[in-house]
Amino acid sequence: MLRMRAREIAAAVGGALHGDDVLVTGSVETDSRLVTPGGAFVAMPGESTDGHRFVDAAVAAGAALVIAERPLEQAVPHVVVDSGVVALGALAADVIRRVREAGELTVIGVTGSNGKTTTKNMLQAILEQHGPTVSPIKSFNNEVGAPMTMLRIDEATRYLVLEMGASYVGDIARLTAMSQPDVGVVLKVGLAHAGEFGGVEATTRAKTEMVRDLAESHVAVLNRDDERVAGMAGATRARIAWFGTSPGTADDPTTLWAGDIASTLEGTTATIHRGEESWPLRLRILGEHHVMNALAALTVADALGLDLERAIAALGSLERAERWRMELLEPGGGITVINDAYNASPDSMAAAIRSLAHMTREAGRRSIAVLGEMGELGALSAEEHDRIGRLAVRVRIDRLVVVGSAAKAIHDAAELESSFGQDTAWVETAEEAEALLRSSLEPGDVVLVKSSLSAGLKDLGDRIGGR
Repeated sequence: MLRMRAREIAAAVGGALHGDDVLVTGSVETDSRLVTPGGAFVAMPGESTDGHRFVDAAVAAGAALVIAERPLEQAVPHVVVDSGVVALGALAADVIRRVREAGELTVIGVTGSNGKTTTKNMLQAILEQHGPTVSPIKSFNNEVGAPMTMLRIDEATRYLVLEMGASYVGDIARLTAMSQPDVGVVLKVGLAHAGEFGGVEATTRAKTEMVRDLAESHVAVLNRDDERVAGMAGATRARIAWFGTSPGTADDPTTLWAGDIASTLEGTTATIHRGEESWPLRLRILGEHHVMNALAALTVADALGLDLERAIAALGSLERAERWRMELLEPGGGITVINDAYNASPDSMAAAIRSLAHMTREAGRRSIAVLGEMGELGALSAEEHDRIGRLAVRVRIDRLVVVGSAAKAIHDAAELESSFGQDTAWVETAEEAEALLRSSLEPGDVVLVKSSLSAGLKDLGDRIGGR
């Protein structure tokens, strides 16, 4: 965070300052437990509690300033605003403006139905070789998390990487208005959050917001393989930088594309092409679908004029995509667990199942898929869970364990698809699934645990994986 006086912060957020014009020298936090001396605390109502209840704790931790939605009784300088969330965004926008004026900040925004966090981590690995880089902690990508990431920059920051998630049309537009990205990346349009958006067409409109307002001097990085993303080229004034799994057209030889894609339990490989040039890519991250995330990150690097060979080497150093995302665990006894239970959409679930089938078939090992609910699908939920169950049969997963009533359609579809019934089981709880697995796992088994976070299977994956 920049060093700012309380009156400057009040002006940025359109609030009224009560108390002394103190200098804020620490971070801006919405959690009083994270406040450090000299920092600022933003008190706002939450889903389960009210941040104003923790002002005393923030002051005790050393908060120099509080941003609140009502005047405070505590003897601490504070800025009163109508909305803490809106104030947080306004302050973030002001900090980005100040850093741009003082230095050489480049902002990269990343959106897509899948792959945002992995791509963000890949960009962090590439860009930090060229200058101080700030990117989100975990998946801070909403109206609170994204501004919190923006507020971590200072005058020395060279690159800011932002994940931009959305639950509704207009969410990404608000985040891009705050951050004014120089490069906007759209990975994929799928069915993640389709229930909230009201369908895939609304999802497309929301993701288009990433590139719609880019200036002509900016860059839109688009996935050529996704027809909905490719269609966004007509909605932006920015220069287009394409990536995909096939060569560009004759008049666009700079497209980055990947061929010879292969995945094993040791990692993922591909060949990266640009015109007549090519480079080998070796990822320690599991799953062929992560090659597209790598392509997106490399296309950003290429658009920024960075050395591609060095960028590819940086990607090879990443040990995993992120905690609980295709995370490889070896609990002993010749068993391998792939814990991918932090997030799940129909596209990412299908990709993980296909990767499991391919990797185990190549290694001659038994595949076991432990699957839970894919959340936020609305009216599409039954159809998409049914589709996953049938896919598990068609790619010849050896054993299926489905957890939770919301995911039971996966099990039912697998039974209906073929004579797969003797190899599929449905249980209500993660504890039942753990007991079933512990009584039946054999040396050589590869277990994929995949679900949305709300299904609560990430801890099951850790336990089975020996963490």
